Amino acid sequence: MPGCRVALLLAAFGAALFGAGPVFAVGSGEASPDVIAKSPPVASGARVAGDADRTRFVLDLSQGVEIAAFALADPYRVVIDLPEVRFDLPRDAGVVGRGVVSGFRYGLIGRGKSRIVVDATGPVAIDRAFVLPAVEDQPARLVLDLVGTTREAFLAEQSRTSVARRALAEVEVGKGDRLPTTTNPRAKPLVVLDAGHGGIDSGTIAVSGLAEKELVLTFARDLKARLEKSGRVDVLMTRDDDSFISLGERVRIARDHRADILVSIHADSTQEDFVRGATVYTLSEQASDRDAARLAAKENSSDAIAGLDLTAESGEVGDILIDLARRETKTFSHVVARELVSELSASTRMIRNPHRSAGFQVLRAPDVPSVLLELGYLSNAQDEKLLTDGEWRDRVSDAVARAVLRFVGQKYVAGP
Repeated sequence: MPGCRVALLLAAFGAALFGAGPVFAVGSGEASPDVIAKSPPVASGARVAGDADRTRFVLDLSQGVEIAAFALADPYRVVIDLPEVRFDLPRDAGVVGRGVVSGFRYGLIGRGKSRIVVDATGPVAIDRAFVLPAVEDQPARLVLDLVGTTREAFLAEQSRTSVARRALAEVEVGKGDRLPTTTNPRAKPLVVLDAGHGGIDSGTIAVSGLAEKELVLTFARDLKARLEKSGRVDVLMTRDDDSFISLGERVRIARDHRADILVSIHADSTQEDFVRGATVYTLSEQASDRDAARLAAKENSSDAIAGLDLTAESGEVGDILIDLARRETKTFSHVVARELVSELSASTRMIRNPHRSAGFQVLRAPDVPSVLLELGYLSNAQDEKLLTDGEWRDRVSDAVARAVLRFVGQKYVAGP
């Protein structure tokens, strides 16, 4: 595939400039990109073996693939990028680790691209990363050999290859995957619905095995249908399938399309399994309470979970006009939150003090009113039952739609 060929070139470029380091890229030579694109490989098994000195990760595949592997720090993890793969693995795959591997996760990272993130117990070095072709009744195998190292040695190698890795990241998760923007004037307000998590980032996993990413996508699709049925707004989803979208990209989608409102949809969890109910969050630098701060920290870790190099993120630019826009946007965001709390309180259970605030990255668009809606707690058996109930979903999505439509009506009367 084009992205994989670029990955190979960039990795080779990095090796030539910086010497051997934690960027590995190999091709299987088994199948052409066209064949892979038509029939994605299937991952049928995964295992970890070894000890604290040397640990091997193995993924069984129906056919060989091209891969690129590199290591990241804080937290320590190894990222393996590969073409789109259908992961036919048990739900608990990757939960238990061994040796220097504490666990792993996997999923789509973009259009036609998958990613595996192997969590490490400490600083590690990639000793070898290769793909074995299928032989007779044996599947193709992706093999990753890791060895323990010191933090100093790890960071030295990482800095030597940072240019190549950042160039690779820009190509693999770059503008080419963004939804097309528009500069044409709109006849209707635009609502952006953001189904949280996705792809390699499953979000909260309930005791039953239900993944937050699946539940919130179903809810977002229902909400989109109800909003569009009203005929009063246009609706855009940041994701409409099981793919990963970075937090920054979610914000960019809303801004690039000049959205009138962004609603990010999630489901929470806590160690206190008696806690239940919906919550509405807006942005603030100072968290309204300890639980809000905890949740923001968890949601903001999404990019790290997906194996993105957070050191490549640029800081925000200070500007008096942006600051003024933020103040107006904050006011509008609080209006949205008030409407949501009003409608949801009559439709479902809410926690005490249901409007809270914290520093959520996905709510940071300075010119798009944004709220984060936690539908309930997957750590609570009663909430989980409700969240998977069709009648509840119809009732609550109706309530959210009413709140959103009332807000955009007020906003357009007041003026943009």
